[in-house]
Amino acid sequence: MPELPEVQALADFLGRRTDGLVVTGVELGSFAVLKTFTPPPDALVGAPVDGVGRHGKFLDLDCGGTHLVFHLARAGWLRWSDAMPATVLRPGKSPIALRVRFDDGSGFDLTEAGTKKGLAAYVVNRVEDVPRIASLGPDPLADEFTEEVFAALLADHRMQVKGLLRDQALIAGVGNAYSDEILHVAKLSPFAIAAKLEPEQVTRLYTALRETLAAAVATASGKPAKELKDAKRAGMRVHGRTGEVCPECGDVVREVSFADSSLQYCATCQTGGKPLADRRTSKFLK
Repeated sequence: MPELPEVQALADFLGRRTDGLVVTGVELGSFAVLKTFTPPPDALVGAPVDGVGRHGKFLDLDCGGTHLVFHLARAGWLRWSDAMPATVLRPGKSPIALRVRFDDGSGFDLTEAGTKKGLAAYVVNRVEDVPRIASLGPDPLADEFTEEVFAALLADHRMQVKGLLRDQALIAGVGNAYSDEILHVAKLSPFAIAAKLEPEQVTRLYTALRETLAAAVATASGKPAKELKDAKRAGMRVHGRTGEVCPECGDVVREVSFADSSLQYCATCQTGGKPLADRRTSKFLK
């Protein structure tokens, strides 16, 4: 799933590519992808692209005051083309969920692999009309997201810190992959309770959160959309690297599996050398 660094890179990429362009067409390859009815997608046609922004994991194309907002979910992606095919999309005939065309012949497709569909697009007059954006927590890279703000957030929640980092209503933009990376850098167990962290641990976690995301944004910056997935995978320290060597201490990277996801961590770096039990077969070890 694209997270804050990749979504920011996509926003920057689209901002550069669409500067000065006008929308000439919006085609649906899946009727289910569009979650709004008013205004219709045709309201975007003829509008200039005034800017491209990011809200958590959401991308926002401001087209003359009408916004095309979309969330790529787990298996969605954006595919840019400098010369879009002339053929019109036929719903249900390809993995393309939505196509946008511009007046210079370029455009992009939103695609989604697999059978579990989560990609969502919205056409709205105000970004706040997208319910999940209205409920987003603060952006962790914003200047106003200070260590004091973060410490107060942790103190208010008696939940596992891994879950807190991923909760979009508490902190916007971090998902499964970067929460693993942040906790590894901070040398904290994914199952540590947020409200019980010591001040020194809070400082480590805040620093890891900001520095890990900022470094990933810098790495992704300037890359075309088609290179971002590979760049993300290449930059992971522990996430997705079960059985490999921890780059920090040389121990093996371990995994805890859930019904539809997993997390990776280093026992030596994060849990005092004590492996965490897999929830599928036993309770967590604290």
